[in-house]
Amino acid sequence: MVQKYQSPVRVYKYPFELVMAAYEKRFPTCPEIPVFLGSEILHESRSDDGAIHIIERSCKLNVDAPRLLKKIAGVEYVFFIQKNTVNWKERTLRIEAHNETFANRVVVLETCSYSVHPENEEWTCFEQSASLDIKSFFGFESTVEKIAMKQYTSNIKRGKEVIEHYLKELISQGITFIPRWTPPPVCGQKDERTPAVVIPQTALVLLISSELLFFFFPPADKLDADYIERYLGQLTPMQESCLIRLRQWLQETHKGKIPKDEHILRFLRARDFNIDKAREMLCQSLSWRKQYQVDYILQSWRPPALLDEYYTGGWHYQDKDGRPLYILRLGQMDTKGLVKALGEESLLRHVLSINEEGQKRCEENTNTFGRPITSWTCLVDLEGLNMRHLWRPGVKALLRIIEVVEDNYPETLGRLLIVRAPRVFPVLWTLVSPFINENTRQKFLIYSGNNYQGPGGLVDYVDKDVIPDFLGGDCMCTVPEGGLVPKSLYQTEEEPENSDHIRLWTETIYHSASVLRGAPHEIVVEILEGESVITWDFDILKGDVVFSLFHSKRAPETNHKEATLPSTSAAGDNVQLIDKTWVLGVDYSRMESPLVCREGESIQGSHVTRWPGFYILQWKMHGPLPCSSTSLPRVDDVLASLQVSSHKCKLIYYYEVLASKDFSRSSSNSSLQSFKPVPCCSTCVKRVRNSRLLQLG
Repeated sequence: MVQKYQSPVRVYKYPFELVMAAYEKRFPTCPEIPVFLGSEILHESRSDDGAIHIIERSCKLNVDAPRLLKKIAGVEYVFFIQKNTVNWKERTLRIEAHNETFANRVVVLETCSYSVHPENEEWTCFEQSASLDIKSFFGFESTVEKIAMKQYTSNIKRGKEVIEHYLKELISQGITFIPRWTPPPVCGQKDERTPAVVIPQTALVLLISSELLFFFFPPADKLDADYIERYLGQLTPMQESCLIRLRQWLQETHKGKIPKDEHILRFLRARDFNIDKAREMLCQSLSWRKQYQVDYILQSWRPPALLDEYYTGGWHYQDKDGRPLYILRLGQMDTKGLVKALGEESLLRHVLSINEEGQKRCEENTNTFGRPITSWTCLVDLEGLNMRHLWRPGVKALLRIIEVVEDNYPETLGRLLIVRAPRVFPVLWTLVSPFINENTRQKFLIYSGNNYQGPGGLVDYVDKDVIPDFLGGDCMCTVPEGGLVPKSLYQTEEEPENSDHIRLWTETIYHSASVLRGAPHEIVVEILEGESVITWDFDILKGDVVFSLFHSKRAPETNHKEATLPSTSAAGDNVQLIDKTWVLGVDYSRMESPLVCREGESIQGSHVTRWPGFYILQWKMHGPLPCSSTSLPRVDDVLASLQVSSHKCKLIYYYEVLASKDFSRSSSNSSLQSFKPVPCCSTCVKRVRNSRLLQLG
């Protein structure tokens, strides 16, 4: 495979003649370039009028290669033939070089040019291109290729520095001006040198010569090195080359609008500057943009009023690095309601408009802050996230959106800050992470509980006066708070209940259970040490239940061996542990007050154990209060009783036993293996806000 290199246009802010004087100081030897050991002139000629000067040299180079490779090749140095053609009339220098050593095994070709800047005749432009083709090299083709390209690219930047070094040396010697070339006087004519004619910019429209047009208006495929550094960032020589070559290819072959340089660069970065892979990815994206008219989405897309009210996302200033900041209150969003009311396509189009707006804001911030800003930061608040956000059609829509964004907006996310991540987050992460590129996953920072508030939290990435008020900051945020989308706005009928709806999470760390009237569901936790913490997280899928926590010194007896191992329980299993003969206050005691949990609620809580023994978590069907024997039952109570007994309650739950020290330890890092939410207090049951959002179909 032939390796190629193409440089951007590098500008010396000095006249061409002065740059040529600096260039000639590199010969016959140049201590500033250690690998250049010397040169010898092989041939030299001039035109009759002196306008064209040609020099052919043999250049001796030291190759920084392993001694073993040099010994196998049988050489210590390599020789190149360099031909320089200076046209003083046109003010250009063309340099052509090729290797003489191992020419039958390795072909190295290099072309460089110096020319006058098209917009300022007192400046000089430099361009460079090269190719390397290793046909055979004693079985070390790959090694030689890596060594050659590494050494070549390391000397590219050094070459520019050497020219600047000699320019400063000339200026220090008082040489700041060298006259331009003029034709020699005709015999009998006075030798009157006149300054070069400067053509006014307004007169360029009168020039129709293709050569003059090329001179004053460089081709659009040229990129200036200063422009790259100012607007695109620091790139290595090979990265610059990949950008220029892909840009040239698009201009030569692609019909239609050529994307901006920063957009091309994103695709190169997404494919680690593999130009073939980046080209394939970019071409597919350009076809997709054309098919769906994405280039015009900011002008044509107007979000429905429903999105303005219930879509909990919006732009909010910028982070400390100047990246645009987008805030998404995902835990407060009724994703099911939005999908049912607007459809998947509308949500996707809205997300595309957000990405297009993000690119626009990056360009604006680049101009505002005077440095390249090519990505944005997303702050995701998961307060309120629960299992109902894992409604299957909603997850399907999310995965499709992720796939489209990954394919068409690579490297646009600079950082993703996830705060107040609840226990359910690892389940969602397990579902979506395989669809997220590895480079993108490395940009995720996850904070559970309130760990985002101290050092190492948001203040490291977002200025304190920009942190939203709902996250404890002083800045008023206009991002909508969301809420439950009215079912009257749904476009389709409610889907019937299906066991597939909960299959997404019952195969993970959560377990399902049924609660029948008179038959509660119970699990037992054995505590061997007094200071431990039992944490729980459960969702009521159907019906109303009462949750309680009990303690007993006696081990409950049951025929269900799986009672103590809920991970092996079958979905919908019902286990009773407290014997009907047990007396409350004698055989067992209550540790937490009964908590009525309504259908659709998500409950999280914890309990610090004071004694060793057996702790029993109980979910019991909630029904009307028993009637007094001296009064007749009310009709409402009878109807409610009949309604409750007509169906069973369903729930999904997860629990864990932690050492006290582990429970209080900070968990603000992004490792999902050590992910543990921090409760609001050690002995509370926390009701998640807006917990009735996104109920299962």
